[in-house]
Amino acid sequence: MIVFERVGAAYGVRDVSAAFARGTVTGIVGPNGAGKTTLLKLAQGLLPLAGGAISVGGKALSDWPRGALAKAVAYLPQGAEAHWPVQVRELVTLGRLPHRAPFAPVSAADARAVEDALTRCDAAQFAARRMDELSAGERARVLFARALATGARALLADEPAAYLDPAHQLQLMALLREEAGRGTAVAVTLHDLSLASRHCDHVVVLNEGRVAASGAPSQALSDATLASVFRIAVERDARGGVGAIRRL
Repeated sequence: MIVFERVGAAYGVRDVSAAFARGTVTGIVGPNGAGKTTLLKLAQGLLPLAGGAISVGGKALSDWPRGALAKAVAYLPQGAEAHWPVQVRELVTLGRLPHRAPFAPVSAADARAVEDALTRCDAAQFAARRMDELSAGERARVLFARALATGARALLADEPAAYLDPAHQLQLMALLREEAGRGTAVAVTLHDLSLASRHCDHVVVLNEGRVAASGAPSQALSDATLASVFRIAVERDARGGVGAIRRL
């Protein structure tokens, strides 16, 4: 769905080739400053390219009208917040804006998409409350519901597990897998290597703006890569997933 070919850009991204395939959860991991957030912004056309090319759905990113791209690619930015006194349901409904003409009323299809997203994100019980009345974790779930409500063919989520308790982190990863099962291309940046190893189909490891490893979690998160990129060693579970971590 989204393909990077030898992409270079500001903020240190250099010669990156990667792909986010439909029906796949791609985890993007790396140390702070490795270029994870920049990669997602580039895929949305929010930053200019310094080299290489990006295509979305087989068409050059530069050829996409902004409105059409907003329907095709949903983006949940890192640290997205909403402290103003807007009702939860109204905020999630904003995810349907790319599907509506200016000033058009909410359609039945819009309403169904919003209610479905709220339910899936375990946020329906506070849909009538105001965002400034919610905890950080609750707000994070609402903002994720807004992205889901878009119904896009690609979903880019930048650190969506931040602020979530362990139970809702697992629910989040299950939702991402469910979205992929619907044919969506899902790309998610994560700091938790355990979540990446257990819940992603494909992992891209970035280091200093370059791809250090890419492949199935067991390959991309090899002991050698973890040692060279993260300066850590890990204990493996029975399936080879990342368990306890210690610094080298």
